[in-house]
Amino acid sequence: MSALALLLALASPADEAIAAERAFAAAAQTEGQWTAFRAFAAERAFLFTPYPNYAREVLADAENPLVSVMWWPARSFVSCDGAMAVNIGPWVRPGPRHGYFITVWERQADGEWRWLLDDGADLEVPMAAGEAPIVRQADCESIPTGRRLAETIHDGPRPHGASPDRTLSWSWTPSGPGVLTIRFFNGDEMETVFTHETAPAR
Repeated sequence: MSALALLLALASPADEAIAAERAFAAAAQTEGQWTAFRAFAAERAFLFTPYPNYAREVLADAENPLVSVMWWPARSFVSCDGAMAVNIGPWVRPGPRHGYFITVWERQADGEWRWLLDDGADLEVPMAAGEAPIVRQADCESIPTGRRLAETIHDGPRPHGASPDRTLSWSWTPSGPGVLTIRFFNGDEMETVFTHETAPAR
């Protein structure tokens, strides 16, 4: 188990996802942007370029830019079982340019967190972010027994996924402008907490 995984083992699942994002962002500054992306990626991670593709293929020969993008988490949604999280926040790069990112994180069998999906977009006005991220963890006490919570999960050739307990899900719908949807169990239902418009399907 890596030093990062050992450190995260002492934290709550909500804290773990934030710490993983910050470590990822810090590595981009010290090791290089695409080096960090490769190091923190899950085996089946997706990048939008602008269409969803496996990160291992997109990043295989990618050279680090001279200056890496900077980002930090502003909001975090964590599944009840602590196995998946979605972080959203601002990014900045020289220009100046700014925008927002979305990172889906998944806890691995060895306890380490790796990103499963990364995307984002430019913004004309910077995204507001407080000193500390706003964290929401799915309601664990009111999960209906035997109910399929993640109704957005469908069969078919599209990137999609959910936490093992189905309290946090993400899916990409390739119709018109593609739409990435994040859904979260709020105690009563699967609530859509974020939508992100991507490129049209090819």
